Amino acid sequence: MSSDFEAYEQDFGTLTAEVTNKIGRIPKLSGEEKTQLVLNVDKQLEEVRELLEQMDLEVREIPIQSRAMFNGRLKSYKQEIEKLEKDFKRSRIAYSDEVRNELLGDEASSSENQRAHLLDNTEKLERSSRRLEAGYQIAVETEQVGQEILSNLNSDREKIQRARERLRETDANLGKSSRILTGMLRRIIQNRALVFILGAIILLTIILAIYFNLRGH
Repeated sequence: MSSDFEAYEQDFGTLTAEVTNKIGRIPKLSGEEKTQLVLNVDKQLEEVRELLEQMDLEVREIPIQSRAMFNGRLKSYKQEIEKLEKDFKRSRIAYSDEVRNELLGDEASSSENQRAHLLDNTEKLERSSRRLEAGYQIAVETEQVGQEILSNLNSDREKIQRARERLRETDANLGKSSRILTGMLRRIIQNRALVFILGAIILLTIILAIYFNLRGH
């Protein structure tokens, strides 16, 4: 993904250099030549904006841990295109200001002031739009982070459930083992008691046999 982003960066650098050069030439031209150059610059600015959109999509596909660096670069490119658009707007009225002021005086100046005011309002609207877009991007990234956190929590919950099941199985096995050991111990005690009883009976039999034997003599 980063290789695609870098390729877009190269195209961005080439286009913005061409646009900067042409914007500097616009105030020096007039008539059809100026109109054609303005149309050409406007088209190239649209291409630059499309490149920024592609770069924005590429950044969204980059892993979150590596995204901050690319977001910083993308932000600087957006600021650069904003400056180019402002320079472009100024360059389109720069020559006409000078000529109209000489020919029409105050009326031309007032008209151009109104145009400048409109351009200023347009720039404000564009800045608001860009802030909304930035807010949307932050919301999308926040949603992605939230989804990853929920996924991790779900994975942790499954691990805890499996650990609890193993503990239950271990407790059950320990209970069985305890019952088996208790039964074995009980049988051992019973066997020992039986041995003592048998030994006592045998000993008593021997004593009685000796007693009756001695008494018969």
